[in-house]
Amino acid sequence: MLALKIALAVIAFLLVLTLSFGYGVFMRVLSRPKRKKEKVETDETIIKRQEQRDTDKALLFKREYEDVGIKTTDGLALRAYYFPSGADTKRFVLFSHGYTCNGPDEFSHIVPFYLDDLKYNVLLPDHRSHGRSEGKYIGFSVLDSRDILLWVDYLVKRFGDDIEIIMHGASMGAATILLANESDNIQPQVKLIIEDCGFSNAKEELTCGMEDMYGFRCMPIINLVNIFCRLFAKYDLGDSDVIGNINKSKNPILFIHGAADTFVPTRMAKEMFDACKAVPCDILIVEGAVHVFSYHTAPEEYKAKIKDFIYKNIGAKTAG
Repeated sequence: MLALKIALAVIAFLLVLTLSFGYGVFMRVLSRPKRKKEKVETDETIIKRQEQRDTDKALLFKREYEDVGIKTTDGLALRAYYFPSGADTKRFVLFSHGYTCNGPDEFSHIVPFYLDDLKYNVLLPDHRSHGRSEGKYIGFSVLDSRDILLWVDYLVKRFGDDIEIIMHGASMGAATILLANESDNIQPQVKLIIEDCGFSNAKEELTCGMEDMYGFRCMPIINLVNIFCRLFAKYDLGDSDVIGNINKSKNPILFIHGAADTFVPTRMAKEMFDACKAVPCDILIVEGAVHVFSYHTAPEEYKAKIKDFIYKNIGAKTAG
């Protein structure tokens, strides 16, 4: 009898420990990012990128812009910046930033390329639970893919049925627009997808992140995290399976990835590119580039590839 009590106590302890660990991972990974204490950065690559971001953002906000907003279907207020190109154009680029980032930090470096070189108007949203947008839990591409389609609706309603929209995403934001491109609810005004280092499957990506944080991979823990995600955040991580639904894609896709990316493994881009047969696709693997550094590593190659892909698939002239 004593042995049975001890065994039950051990099982109960391990169960509580496992549940606590799973909940801890859920809160760390999927709750709204908290402002971290300042720490001294030693990676020269990151230091230089942050310095460039600060410069790019300062220049960006000297331009004409509007502060705009929408409401999600679950009642959250989302915010975005709208930058008109100044040209008589019906073309727009809708950006989708990455995990724990925000619109201006992620894309201020490339917004002038779209505004000045390509003459596209720019919409730069913050995803739920990021930046200036409301939310307690991160959508991790699942909820974000639904929200980004609301921003598409906003552009169509405001600027007309004859507009053309490119969606350009990075990391989690790239998975977001890939999922949106697989949705039957996507508007016909969306014409093309540019995804930069997006993950192919949320659960698989979280196992990679778990290895980065804790030094090991364990899918059962991710499945436990998903239980808390369904309970508290009200969505299923299994719904972010880009590669499993890649042939439901509605518009051409340009895959971009850094060859040295370990945070979102480079193989994910290659696997999605190889699997996608439903729409025209192209791929750019930037040698030496780590996660979300492809533009910073090879800016001219990056811009040239985007231009070429746009011109091949929707033409150089503006709509309207």
